[in-house]
Amino acid sequence: MTSLRRLTSAIISGKPIGPAAAMTLWSVGFYELLQAADQVRRHFKGERVNFCSIINARSGVCGEDCHYCAQSAHHSTGAAVYPLVSEATILQHLVAAEAAGARCFGIVTSGRSLADDDVSVVCAAAARAGGRKIRVSASLGELDETALRRLKASGVRCFHHNLETAESHFSRICTTHRYGDRVATVRAAKSAGLEVCSGGILGLGESREQRVEFAMTLRDLAVDSVPLNILNPVKGTPFENLPRLSCEEILRSIALFRLILPDRDISVCGGREANLRDLQSRIFHAGANGMMVGGYLTTPGRPLEQDIQMIKDLGLELNPG
Repeated sequence: MTSLRRLTSAIISGKPIGPAAAMTLWSVGFYELLQAADQVRRHFKGERVNFCSIINARSGVCGEDCHYCAQSAHHSTGAAVYPLVSEATILQHLVAAEAAGARCFGIVTSGRSLADDDVSVVCAAAARAGGRKIRVSASLGELDETALRRLKASGVRCFHHNLETAESHFSRICTTHRYGDRVATVRAAKSAGLEVCSGGILGLGESREQRVEFAMTLRDLAVDSVPLNILNPVKGTPFENLPRLSCEEILRSIALFRLILPDRDISVCGGREANLRDLQSRIFHAGANGMMVGGYLTTPGRPLEQDIQMIKDLGLELNPG
C-alpha cells in the first residue's frame, strides 16, 4: 500500500511509470488500485466528464480482415452496408450530438482509406459546422499528410485512428495491413497539426503484458486522447467465441491506462453496456474521464438520459467544451 502511494505521488508530480512498475499494478488490491487511479484522474482532469458521439458515415464492405470487426467483407455478420452519407446527414447528426451534450463528434467511415472526393464531403461538413461549440473529429482510415492538412483547414480538430492493441499481438487480430501502417497514420496526423485520438479494444485475447505494452506505445506517440472499447463479440467474426473479460479485469485495465497516461483524456466507448452492465459508473472511479454516448458503429448504446443521470448521481458534471 505504501509503495502504491509513493508511485501515485510520483505520477502526479510528473514522473512517468515504467513497464516493470506498471506490471506490478496487476497484483495490487482491486479497490486500492481504483483509488489510486481515481486520485490521478481528479488531479489531472477534475470532476468533468467528456461525452463524445459518432456517426457511422460509411458502413461495411471493408477489405481488411480485422478479426473482431462486423464491417469486414471477409466475415458474414449482416452488418449494414451503405456508401458515404451526404453532407446534410452528417450535419444533422452533428447538431443532434451537440444538443445531447457531446463535446466531440466523430465522422467515421469503414474501409482502409477514403477517396479524395469523399474527403471533400467530410471537409465541407466540417466547414459548415464552423462556429459551433462541438469539436469535429474524423476517423477515415489511412490518409496521407496532404489529406490530413485539408481536414484541419476545413475545421476538423482531431483525427481518430486506433492502434487497437499491442504491436506484439497485432498479427493475431489482422493480417491485411501492418501495425506500422497505423502508427504512420497517427504520426502523419500529428505532423499535420491535428489532435490525435487513438486507443483500441480490450479483450482481443491479449495478455496483461501486452496491455501494458499497448499503453506505453500510446504514451510514446503522445496521443491526445485514448478511447478504450471492450470487445463485444460479433457473430460471424473469427472472434465470436472469445471469452469476455470480467468486470474487474476491465476496470483494472482502465486504471492501468490512467496511471500510465495520467494527463490524457481516457474515454470508455463500445462494449461498456454489454460488458460492465450495472458497474458502468465505476469507469470513472477507475480513472476514465469520458465516454461515448448514443450508438456505436454497428450496435446501439443505451438511452442518453440514463448516462446523464449516472453523471449527476456521481456528482460529476459534463464538460461543455
